[in-house]
This record gives sequence, C-alpha cells and structure tokens, in this order.
Amino acid sequence: MNPSKTDTYVVTGPTSGIGLCVAMDLAAYGTLILVGRDHSKLDGVRKQIERAGGKAFTVVCDLSDPASVQRAAREIIAIGLTITGVLNNAGVMLTKPGKNALGWDLTFATNHLGPFALTEALVPHLQDGANVLFVASGVEDPERPPVKVMGMRGGRYISTEASARGEWQQPGSRITGMDAYATSKQCILVSALALSRELPRLHINAVEPGINPATGLGGANGLMRFVFGQIITRLPPFNRYRNTPERAARVITTILTNKAVGTGVYYDQKGRPARGSTLASDPKFQDRVLAETRAFLSLTAT
Repeated sequence: MNPSKTDTYVVTGPTSGIGLCVAMDLAAYGTLILVGRDHSKLDGVRKQIERAGGKAFTVVCDLSDPASVQRAAREIIAIGLTITGVLNNAGVMLTKPGKNALGWDLTFATNHLGPFALTEALVPHLQDGANVLFVASGVEDPERPPVKVMGMRGGRYISTEASARGEWQQPGSRITGMDAYATSKQCILVSALALSRELPRLHINAVEPGINPATGLGGANGLMRFVFGQIITRLPPFNRYRNTPERAARVITTILTNKAVGTGVYYDQKGRPARGSTLASDPKFQDRVLAETRAFLSLTAT
C-alpha cells in the first residue's frame, strides 16, 4: 500500500547526518514534525522542506532531559495531526563521559531514556498500524567482527539505574565512551523488541544503519575521523558494514512508509531482517530492560 501525503511523521535528530537525509526523503510522503535541540537548525530544515513543496513543524527537545521530553510530547500532540510514523534517530556517541542536569550519564539518557520516554508519551496518540522505528547499532553485539577487532565488549548492562550512573559491566571496552554507547543502543534495541510484543496494534521495529563515517563519529577529532572514515572502514571486516547517510536514509524511509511492514524486526543496513546479540535476542532480557526503564523513568515523571 502506498503512503498518503496526509501521513504525518515525527523525526528526531533531523538536522544532520542520517536524520537530515531521512527528513528530506520523507517529506515527499507527508507532513513532518522535526524534533531536535537547536531551534535555528530545525527552522533551517523546515525551510528546506517547504521550499521543496513539503510541510513541516518544529519542536525543540533535549532528549537527555525528561522534562524537555514531556514538554515536546505535549507540543507534538497539540499540533493535532494523526501520527502515522515515528523515527527515533537522534543520538550521541561521546569520547568523554558527560552528565545531564539530573546527573545521569548523557549518552544513556540521550540514546535510550529519552527516545523511550518520548515514544511512551506518543503511543496513546498513534493510529493503529503506525510505524515506530528505533535506530540501533551493531556495536551492542560483542561477537560482531568489527566490535571484536576494535577491542570493544558490546553492551555492558548492569541495570537501568546503574547505566544512568554511568556504571557498566567490567571488563569494558578500551575505547572511551564505547561502553555507554553500546549499552544505550542495546537497551533501545531490546526495548523496541519488547514493545513490539506488548503493542501489536503498532509496527515497532529497529534498524542498524551501518558504519557511516560521514556522520562525525561522535565528536572524535578530525584525524581520527579521517583515519577511521577514509582508511579503516574500507578494510575487512569494516567494509562489509560501511554505509552512507543517503543509503541509510533510503532504507529507513522505505521501512517507515511501508503500511504492510511487520513488527518486532531488527533490520540491517540494507533493510534485511537481522539478529542482534544473543543477549538482545532474549525475550526475558528484553522484558527486564523494559520494566527497569519504566520504573526508573517513573521516578522523574512530571
């Protein structure tokens, strides 16, 4: 079934990289609600979309801040459009630990707690059959070849509370910030899979966009971006997963606009069904993370 121009899609992180490419592609299918931290950048994307004949609204939101997430959800709902798709794309990969205003680990709050809370707030307002897509990452899997080669350990989850404190299972990765990133992406992946079982009226899925050197590699310095992006990712085993924001966006747009897409699927960078780590594939672990995340966020509900 073809999408309708009357469809409405919520896109987080639409001002750069994959998110920007998705926003420009998705604007051909309906109205966009652009969600991000920087008002001026959001407005710039909105104007680009409108110059191309599309329509978009902007909502300022810091996903690391639960109060900001709840305000953004209320603004999105108040726009009054029937939401047919949600893309949880925004995320960070920090090379130094950071904290949000509540003292939570910034990576975990931005990549997992924020998208989870935003989705939970929007779920009652999504029409039956709406598509909800979370951007995950293969670095959550310790057996993935690039992860092993780089000396990373995959997701290092202890509990949601421990993750919010910035504590991870040891031994961890030798790359600073990678335990936080891998754990946050593992948690959002398993939450998507758990939610898909809990909410069968919706199509809830996750996607791995591949290795996208052009997206900035989480703020790494210029030399590191060049060496990794232009040299290392062209070599095995990294070249198998190398991608571009444009190609990743096409895959994401195809999934989001497919009214007949399934649910509970983890897609790879080419849009094929994939499998996450052994832990992420365990329904008991999925349900545990879902329950712990809800319990943790309930303590800060506004």
